[in-house]
Amino acid sequence: MLVWFNGTVSPIETASVPAADHAHLYGDGLFEGIRIYGGQVFKLDEHLTRLYHGAKFMNFKVEMTQEEMKAQILDVCRQAQIQDGYIRLNVTRGTGLGLDPKAVKTNANVMIMVSTLALYPPEAYETGLKVITTSYRVAPPSTLDQRLKCIGRYAYHILAKEEANRAGAGEGLMLNHEGYVAECTGDNLFIFKDGVLRTPHPSSGLLQGITRDTVIALAKAAGFTVVEDTMTRYDILSADEAFLTGTAAEVIPMISLDERPIGTGKPGELTKQIIALFRDETTRGTAF
Repeated sequence: MLVWFNGTVSPIETASVPAADHAHLYGDGLFEGIRIYGGQVFKLDEHLTRLYHGAKFMNFKVEMTQEEMKAQILDVCRQAQIQDGYIRLNVTRGTGLGLDPKAVKTNANVMIMVSTLALYPPEAYETGLKVITTSYRVAPPSTLDQRLKCIGRYAYHILAKEEANRAGAGEGLMLNHEGYVAECTGDNLFIFKDGVLRTPHPSSGLLQGITRDTVIALAKAAGFTVVEDTMTRYDILSADEAFLTGTAAEVIPMISLDERPIGTGKPGELTKQIIALFRDETTRGTAF
């Protein structure tokens, strides 16, 4: 397990970042979580495109081009020699004390961490997750666009996850300020109703996940009708099946909401089809 930080490679146990890194001080950074399957990096280009769009919006001075970043990630993966793992990529505004971006006199700081991560135990993929509705709402676009994978915005997602943990649930559902379903604390949500696959529209205030987009494309190619729309808790509770998606979570069944079963209260057959399609897709990636 290795960490590359601005050109220096260290074991994860001894790696460090500057105390005045702007993400450490103020959450002023972006990140991507990226999977490695069988010695290949999954959806690397898509992750980097999202990152660089975010960096442009945040006005970060990223010295590396997208292609240079890609090459560096692959090089760190080769050095780490992990065939199945997890990459954490952080890009922050830089180093400097003071909220004002003028205090940052450096280019963006870049960290590439290659490690492993298992968000849920293996049995959860067979039995499914119980989910509760949390009291925390996603930030409206008037404060921070949810399409930004910004480090700072995850503070209230962590609080929502803590609330789910206290309730003994595997995940927490987050609504937007109008009461529509947005996402879970770290996952996107899908439901099946009468054979149609439905998921909240990005305008509902969710992160447009890479795994989410992958599942939509796979489902359409398999002949499913996919609808992105506004959804409420009613839609989830009246669904036939539900599942969650995310780079860390992959594709995992959701079997209940607020202690009420969804469909039969067990992982559904259509959900299992989507999981199989996704697992097959993970055999294709960028080799290192």
